[in-house]
Amino acid sequence: MAGQRRYVGAIDQGTTSTRFMVFDHAGAVVARHQLEHQQILPRAGWVEHNPVEIWERTSAVVQTALGRAGLEADDLAAVGITNQRETTIVWDRATGRPLHNAIVWQDTRTDAIAARLERDGHGDLIRERAGLPPAPYFSGGKLRWLLDNVDGLRDRADSGEVLFGTPDTWVLWNLTGGVDGGVHVTDVTNASRTMLMDLETLDWDDELLAVFDVPRAMLPTIRESSAAVPYGTTRRTGPFGGEVPITGILGDQQAATVGQVCFAPGEAKNTYGTGNFMLLNTGTEIVRSRAGLLTTPAYKFGDEPCVYALEGSIAVTGSAVQWLRDQLGIISGAAESEALARQVAENGGVYFVPAFSGLFAPYWRSDARGAIVGLSRFNTNAHLARATLEAICYQSRDVVEAMSADSGVRLETLKVDGGVTLNDLCMQIQADVLGVDVSRPEVPETTALGAAYAAGLAVGYWAGTDELRQNWREDARWSPAWSSEQRDEGYRQWKKAVQRTLDWVDV
Repeated sequence: MAGQRRYVGAIDQGTTSTRFMVFDHAGAVVARHQLEHQQILPRAGWVEHNPVEIWERTSAVVQTALGRAGLEADDLAAVGITNQRETTIVWDRATGRPLHNAIVWQDTRTDAIAARLERDGHGDLIRERAGLPPAPYFSGGKLRWLLDNVDGLRDRADSGEVLFGTPDTWVLWNLTGGVDGGVHVTDVTNASRTMLMDLETLDWDDELLAVFDVPRAMLPTIRESSAAVPYGTTRRTGPFGGEVPITGILGDQQAATVGQVCFAPGEAKNTYGTGNFMLLNTGTEIVRSRAGLLTTPAYKFGDEPCVYALEGSIAVTGSAVQWLRDQLGIISGAAESEALARQVAENGGVYFVPAFSGLFAPYWRSDARGAIVGLSRFNTNAHLARATLEAICYQSRDVVEAMSADSGVRLETLKVDGGVTLNDLCMQIQADVLGVDVSRPEVPETTALGAAYAAGLAVGYWAGTDELRQNWREDARWSPAWSSEQRDEGYRQWKKAVQRTLDWVDV
């Protein structure tokens, strides 16, 4: 029966696809639909998306999911948005037309900008104020590149004719009317990924804006992640076909942290998607990393203080499996990687470091490029498939080691989510490489679930975080099978392989 506001919806605008999911009070999935979008690769190291296609896919997944489940706008108490972070979109305020393809977070074209910031002595300011190292990963450099390279863009940005946003802001603007009154807003988690926001004030920082030469007029308003006063309301003419308050925005990895109910300091999750992203809740304290991690807001619920996290961001994990499928053609689908890797008991001495976009945490080496080392005539495609799964797990260990160094917290159990966690062999290898249990929840789509939680908390659909904890249930657990000697030797060899990838690109 429509009209009872029985559910909460979540738009999950990801790197390779967009999906819409509807959840009930127990956190169970009521409806879903997902569509991929094109990965545009104009040249080596460049990755782009078409913002118009992203909006069209967003509209389509909402309409299809609601239609298949027989739901209407009146069935939804609220909608949350979660998104690929750092991906940079600039569009015309008057026409709604994007002025360039979106520059994706994986894109490395801003290597030189990041290197110049460091050379010019701005690196320490950015680290201290924004909690981030100067790196091509983040939005500020991408926005600077667009201002410098798109004809007439800088003058138009100065005059307020042009808007900037990450995909959350782009989707929200379109949902709330676009050129007809669209809301230009982001939340603290997404704003923190630009290198332009002060972690303490949670506002755009004038000194950082001057360093990047970015006009404030094009930037969205920064708000909380869970908003009792909605950011805006969906339009009747839009994909929802009615009015639903939009009350939650979280960058995808922060959303997964909320979905995994990591609400206490010391709790951590690892999301396995296009890349891997591990977040450790540090509470309301801002912990400055000395080991190559990022300091980032985890979430800000309403008027409560911001909760922060240490994050280890890894650029290429699940997308390395896609590379086996799309570029090498040795598997026909992601699921086949497990079957192929199971043909061998170990990696045969092969290590694969998929530094396609350089190395992110904890190395931050944009000069690195991918390498497969240790090959002999003996090795087969099965060894490469196994080495690819191991690369996902060894990169995660690099981050765990850095988190331990920064926080003094030794991981006891790793909560995992994301598509790669459906690969049982990969999760067993992860437990073996880390030497701790790995736990997967019953609802693996924790990114969308976290956005729904943020939106639902804002309108009282859920009473508080204790209620959300009760929804979390374990689906599977893997325990380590390797000896400590195996673990230490494998990691030693991995570190050797990483060294072979460095200094490849002249920055």
